[in-house]
Amino acid sequence: MRHMQVLNALAVILGVFALTMFVPLAIAWHYQDGAEAAYDEAIIAALGTALLLWLVTYRKRRDLTVRDGFLLVALTWVVLPFFAALPLFFHIDSLSFTDAYFEAMSGLTATGATVLSGLDHLPLSINFWRMQLHWVGGMGVIVLAVAILPLLGIGGRQLFKAETPGPMKESALTPRIAETAKGLWGVYVLLTIACTFALNQCGMEIWDAIMHAFSIMGLGGFSSKDASLGHFNNLNIELVAMGFALLSGINFATHFMALRSKSLRPYRSDAELPYYLSTLALSILGLSVYLQFFGVYDSFWTALRYVGFHSISLATSLGFATTDYTIWPMFAQLWVLFLGSFIACSGSTGGGIKMMRAIILYKQVLRELLRAMHPAIVKPVTLGRQTVSESVLHAVLGFSFIYMVTIVTLTLLLSASGLPIVSAFSAVVACLNNTGPGLDAVGPASNYSVLNDFQTWVCAFAMVLGRLEIFTLLVVLTPAFWRK
Repeated sequence: MRHMQVLNALAVILGVFALTMFVPLAIAWHYQDGAEAAYDEAIIAALGTALLLWLVTYRKRRDLTVRDGFLLVALTWVVLPFFAALPLFFHIDSLSFTDAYFEAMSGLTATGATVLSGLDHLPLSINFWRMQLHWVGGMGVIVLAVAILPLLGIGGRQLFKAETPGPMKESALTPRIAETAKGLWGVYVLLTIACTFALNQCGMEIWDAIMHAFSIMGLGGFSSKDASLGHFNNLNIELVAMGFALLSGINFATHFMALRSKSLRPYRSDAELPYYLSTLALSILGLSVYLQFFGVYDSFWTALRYVGFHSISLATSLGFATTDYTIWPMFAQLWVLFLGSFIACSGSTGGGIKMMRAIILYKQVLRELLRAMHPAIVKPVTLGRQTVSESVLHAVLGFSFIYMVTIVTLTLLLSASGLPIVSAFSAVVACLNNTGPGLDAVGPASNYSVLNDFQTWVCAFAMVLGRLEIFTLLVVLTPAFWRK
């Protein structure tokens, strides 16, 4: 009974999510692409479930506690992919529910790993739905609902705190949480419109431009083409994708404050940005020289084009591809995959441990080295002008440990199930970092349809772990959480 208010909030979120299905339904009806019935059935199922759940629980509404916030976040990211999978499952005859759920989870978590082939021949509305999931999930469907929950008498701050990525979650952009959510979504929408316009001006058809803008801003990686962005073979399109992927990898709070103040000062004061941009620049330059040295490409500029695109794409967790980078030497493959573990800034739509945690870990290591030489030294860890508290340091160290343990554990699970070790490791890293393509059997020239059902569920679990930054979900799975 004490979780009735959580189920009531879940009903509201599910109802809002069901309304988003009307957009691809309208496209299906307009173009008569054959997917109309799939959306009709999915909408009835989602709205019916939401209404029934709300009627059963509406008398139990009250403000959410911290524990309620964790449970609601976890339930939302497990339940919504179930309903998001229904249009795919109902329309694509050869698709099992396991694969449909994986595809929907990949969409909502903005991972971009796919089990589908023949994307060029799918109905427009189905491809639109897949990439709309990226756009909704990129910023977080829960953050969208937070702007609505206060109107229904349900406080949203605990929910927003559980959903927002990054080790420092207390700083509010505006006094009211609903205003914060609306502000972030406002920036998100403006950048999406700008990205759509730029892609269209570079030669993409309008529907392809809209869909790929959804993928880019959500840092997802789904495409309407089997060859991903390589289908267009257009340098200008690649440059637009790289530019907006870089913007999406920056903290959206920074974009919000820059837009509100009409100044670039928030970018200059963002402590993550120098590390974010310099690490990417050095990686691109170094790998371009490395590939040119080994004769992978005929010229340095060709190497720079492909290395630049794939470094930014995989590092920010976008996951688009323009060539099969598994032909590169293994060092280069592992390096671009490794970048996705930490490059994206906190508060962005990217995955991984986030640049802020990486900086804190780096500075903590330097401090420990100094302490080893000078035991009496007092040197606090700082980020910009802010001193990082010991509680934040402990949280970052704990997160980093569980992050590595998760990679090892899930890699061993996949390896034990028969998947080759390179494929298993890269699949776990790509799914946990919400990057999408991995290496070997799950590389850009293939997809995740090679996995069996068990392996598919393990990767789906890794996606939601990565999207919720591990702790949010693991907290709910601990016995202590369920004790009164």
